[in-house]
Amino acid sequence: MKAEIFERVGKPLELRDIPIPTPRPDQVLIKVSVCGICRTDLHIFDGELKNPKLPLVMGHQIVGKVVKIGNQVSGIAIGDRVGVPWLGGSCGSCSYCKEGKENLCDQAIYTGYSVDGGFAEYTVANANYIFPIPPSYPDLDAAPLLCAGLIGFRALNMTNGGKKIGFFGFGSAASILIQVVRYRGGEVYAFTRPGDHEGQEFARKMGAVWAGGSDEKPKVMLDAAIIFATVGALIPQALRTVKKGGVVVSAEIHMSDIPSFPYADLWEERQIRSVANLTRRDGEEFLKIAPEIPIKTEVTPYPLENVNQALRDLKNGSLKGAAVIVVES
Repeated sequence: MKAEIFERVGKPLELRDIPIPTPRPDQVLIKVSVCGICRTDLHIFDGELKNPKLPLVMGHQIVGKVVKIGNQVSGIAIGDRVGVPWLGGSCGSCSYCKEGKENLCDQAIYTGYSVDGGFAEYTVANANYIFPIPPSYPDLDAAPLLCAGLIGFRALNMTNGGKKIGFFGFGSAASILIQVVRYRGGEVYAFTRPGDHEGQEFARKMGAVWAGGSDEKPKVMLDAAIIFATVGALIPQALRTVKKGGVVVSAEIHMSDIPSFPYADLWEERQIRSVANLTRRDGEEFLKIAPEIPIKTEVTPYPLENVNQALRDLKNGSLKGAAVIVVES
């Protein structure tokens, strides 16, 4: 099969022919249709997430069809269309796993990081950590739901039911999550890079009631804020926008250092929380509500051989919505 191979930091991915993987008893073999790209892929590529499996097939927003099934797998049939997310497995026996918090398992494995992912024609995945794709979603539109959507949904569930929510950064995850907030009767206040008038207009188009630079403040205090950017300095800025008892949630897997800030900005029972990965329950709940809203995704497709260009476009901030690698046309 053809696959884009990541060998080391600083070296572009290289398209090669490698053997089709063989599924273990608890795995399925998937013929990949599409695979989304997100900032986590960029963190791996840039070396900000340490110790990936090398050489590595990156990619963790995989949509494809099951073509082979391990002998311990049940409830999945050949031809089923499934999605593979970032969380690729966990031990199942630690206290976190037993509490349904497998996202915190010390032995968790991650798709396209500790095991090979979806920038390839085929991939294998643990059958217990894949999701059926809602029939109403074409493959291309479904891919961003599997990370941008799922992680954003988990972050939203940490906002204590707030109705006025600030989004710091307005990319793929924010463009999906704003639809959930509005469906639930809430309001989104979008904060972009100062001077990014195009991004602010995009946020308003998606339904934000206010959009401005991260150095600005709306006239109302917010119930909560979610950080969709990797800039640690946004944490204290976001704290100043939320009311007493409000919460600031970081939805990033990697972030620059948070600068010191006055205790007064945190006082009055404000909270700072982080999102770590996702649980299977997050996936089940989100993929159930997505077609009810229905969530629409904005994507930019790239052929498999142009994955390096897609990573550059993501890093340069030239994308609106999500980049998706088309493996099978």
